[in-house]
Amino acid sequence: MPTPPRANGPTLLKGLGTWDAALLTIGSTLGTGIFLTTGDIARVLPHTGLILLVWIAGGLLTLAGALTYAELGAMFPRAGGQYHYLKEAYGPLWGFLFGWTAFFVVNTGGTGALAVGFGEYLGFFLPFFSTSHVLWSVPVGPLTWTVSGGQVAGVLVITFLCAVNYVGVREGAGVQNLVTVVKVGSLVALAGLGLFSPAVVRPAWTAPLPSGNVLMAFGVGMIAVLWAFDGWYGATASAGEMRTPERSLPLGLITGTAILTLFYVLLNVVYVRALPTETLAGTSRVAEAAASVMFGPVGARLVSLAVLISIFGCISSTIVWTPRIYLAMAQDGLFFAHLARIHARFRTPATCIVVQGVWAGLLTLSGTFEELYTYTIFAATAFHAATGLAVIVLRRTRPAERRPYRTWGYPWVPAAFVLSCVLLVGNTLATKPAESLIGVGLVAIGLPAFWWWRRAVATRS
Repeated sequence: MPTPPRANGPTLLKGLGTWDAALLTIGSTLGTGIFLTTGDIARVLPHTGLILLVWIAGGLLTLAGALTYAELGAMFPRAGGQYHYLKEAYGPLWGFLFGWTAFFVVNTGGTGALAVGFGEYLGFFLPFFSTSHVLWSVPVGPLTWTVSGGQVAGVLVITFLCAVNYVGVREGAGVQNLVTVVKVGSLVALAGLGLFSPAVVRPAWTAPLPSGNVLMAFGVGMIAVLWAFDGWYGATASAGEMRTPERSLPLGLITGTAILTLFYVLLNVVYVRALPTETLAGTSRVAEAAASVMFGPVGARLVSLAVLISIFGCISSTIVWTPRIYLAMAQDGLFFAHLARIHARFRTPATCIVVQGVWAGLLTLSGTFEELYTYTIFAATAFHAATGLAVIVLRRTRPAERRPYRTWGYPWVPAAFVLSCVLLVGNTLATKPAESLIGVGLVAIGLPAFWWWRRAVATRS
């Protein structure tokens, strides 16, 4: 049977609804990807029709993941999300290894990457906070530790958002919802103006396919697309604070993912109407380039502001949901005991928020988060495959379990999601074997930690 939630002491406040779940899904996903990755895709898929097709395919696969996770979230509506799904399907070790990797590298490293990206775009308006503005350099052995204005800006934004989330889930969700509405509005404006403005170039929808292995190139493009969709599962970790999680979580996941897919495809239609494929392939900041061509320098500056707001919102969403994973682990006795505490007044995982913020801030200042994050892409994708498979495993091992929501299209939808993750794992292993093996090593470090905490729990009982 599922592990019952802890009843001693204060509990999390159930203050979130369907609207919050949908906005958390959008906010956790919508960072920098849609503004940047089409250039990378155009380099490997120099064909207008294939560029749009890969975005549509990526959206459908992400939607398959949302449909799959929705069943698990409705079955186990607790704070912690994916940690619980893996634990219930395969045992506590697998849930722990997921949470261990999330805390030390994936979530905190991702927050650090977003925070420095925030500083980079803030430097466009306030040069002091530019990543090129070096504040100090300190020799550390044969290396030099350099801190830029962009890194300091990143630490400041992490600190502010941690403080907001510390004092209440409604306060944290309120800031996150407001920022998400603003950045969705900016996307609507960019897509609407771009679609109804005269096309600068005529998209070559029916051009001959590019030479070479198109299928392999499509797979490489899919990796970039799914990176832009990463974070869609964030709302699952906050299920324990939803008033009716069995309803709000499935609706929020599916609605948020569908909205994101629509926006992503429409924005790419704008890009291919503004820039020829060869120009796209040589452009890193695609959204700014397209806006500059269509609306002039003012348009490019407004897009930079939209990206800045988008990154801020993505950091905010991440800080809302990720501490709930560590709270659940600690309450099960599989993480630092102090992290199991819920603030008596604010009813938030306050200690988790502070500890995560400190670690993410240190990674931001260290400049090593990008390397750490790259190393764990392999493991993170493997955890997604295992979570998708958990729906099928639990259908077989717990057929009588209450399921307020059942995955639409079962078993084909979960199978398609799991297969896509397995293919991405294989591709990552083939193209980045060294990084993948290092990632596996970082996960494996959690094994002795798991046995230590497990023994400590056995000793106390």
